[in-house]
Amino acid sequence: MEQHEMELITRLVPENPELAELWNDHQEYEKQLARFEGKPYLSPSEDAELKLLKKTKLAGKTKIQAILDKHRKSEA
Repeated sequence: MEQHEMELITRLVPENPELAELWNDHQEYEKQLARFEGKPYLSPSEDAELKLLKKTKLAGKTKIQAILDKHRKSEA
């Protein structure tokens, strides 16, 4: 995410429980992805888990982006 989005998330998390949960999940997915990236080889089950994790993370990021867009529109 870009710096201005990170700043907005940091500002909105205390007042938006949905965003806070999505952001915490996003950070946890980042940690899990890093665990897979450190491996030189993935088993078929690990590869399937990695793909699912990436899809889940992307879905969450899409929701985060929608919340940020809604906030930007309400400020305008």
